Amino acid sequence: MDSIQPTILIVDDEKATRDGLRRLLENDYDVYVAGDIAGAMNVLERENVDLLLTDLRLGPEDGMQLIDRALKMPQPPICIMMTAYGSVDTAVEAMKRGAYDFVTKPLNLDKVELLISRALRDSRLEQENRTLRQQVDERYGLENIIGDSPALHEVLDTIRQVAPSSANVLIEGDSGTGKELAAHAIHNLSRRNKAKFVTVHCAALSPTLLESELFGHEKGAFTGAHERRVGRFEQANSGTIFLDEVAEIPLATQVKLLRVISEERAFERVGGNQTLRADVRLIAATNKNLEQLVKEGKFRDDLYFRLNVVRIVMPPLRERKDDVPLLVRAFLRQFSKANDKQIVDVAPENDRHEFGHCLRPLFARLDNRDAARLMVSDEFVGARVQAYERQPVPWQNEDVIRQRRLEPFE
Repeated sequence: MDSIQPTILIVDDEKATRDGLRRLLENDYDVYVAGDIAGAMNVLERENVDLLLTDLRLGPEDGMQLIDRALKMPQPPICIMMTAYGSVDTAVEAMKRGAYDFVTKPLNLDKVELLISRALRDSRLEQENRTLRQQVDERYGLENIIGDSPALHEVLDTIRQVAPSSANVLIEGDSGTGKELAAHAIHNLSRRNKAKFVTVHCAALSPTLLESELFGHEKGAFTGAHERRVGRFEQANSGTIFLDEVAEIPLATQVKLLRVISEERAFERVGGNQTLRADVRLIAATNKNLEQLVKEGKFRDDLYFRLNVVRIVMPPLRERKDDVPLLVRAFLRQFSKANDKQIVDVAPENDRHEFGHCLRPLFARLDNRDAARLMVSDEFVGARVQAYERQPVPWQNEDVIRQRRLEPFE
């Protein structure tokens, strides 16, 4: 089985050079080639390229322009320049534009291999350091889960206990209860926090697209598959993959998912026969009762037991009403910061009121009306929040309450 390989794009207008470099590198890297800037940009926009090796002269085109465009991408590759016109001036200009290094033609293949290896190693170390700097905070990511209720403290304690392990985690709870925040916190506190946290929203994709999204596909695997695509499991290698709304995964895809999270950790891209391996930790979330879906034959029992190694249930806000003032203040601080205004607060008399049973419609109203108000005012009075509380809310309907008690994961 093959481990996930770094991706390299070779750009040269001479076919012999492209083919020679591809043969040299294809055993250790996932190699793409292009003969001009248009072809190179097509690959860069479709694939997650780790390193770009480009000639300075691409026929009538300038390789410097390609480097400029590549470095402006959201995830820019490492750039190395090849030139038969090597000079100090050319090297300095390439480095000024962001190139990692340059090599002169005729190429010393041993030097090229060593330079690529060093560049990828340095990039990996830089990414790890950047990730660590971003994640160094007093509460290790738990500060984003706001509340002080006993139910939430129990969740936070479970997160702290399970995060250092490699166990899969199943997070259950109503929509809007913070399942993705909990997943992020688990990753940030884990030993995998130097690697990627990759999210897949399973309910947003058709069965065919979901399988391609998870496992990738080969060129020509289906109509519209013009290039090979790396899947989310490959992207999350050594890190964490978060499957939101896991109950929406079709049974056929559940079989393949079961294989990749088993001891084998193996999968194939759609349309491919090469077996790949991905070392990932899986965190799944759902607002449905998976155990009931298993009984109904809508979810595989073996996959359920693989996912349900550690179970976390996010408490709904109606069960932790004392946290609402904290959440209100947190949202208001967020609005104030976004609009460059002084930090605002809820009027003190509102702390005596019981806010709505569901925070989502409350803050939909705050988003749409009061965010604009904050742009022109340095103060916020709680009259609108108080007025909203006096309006009927869905949870006050006894039939709805009874249904929610019987089916808490609808």
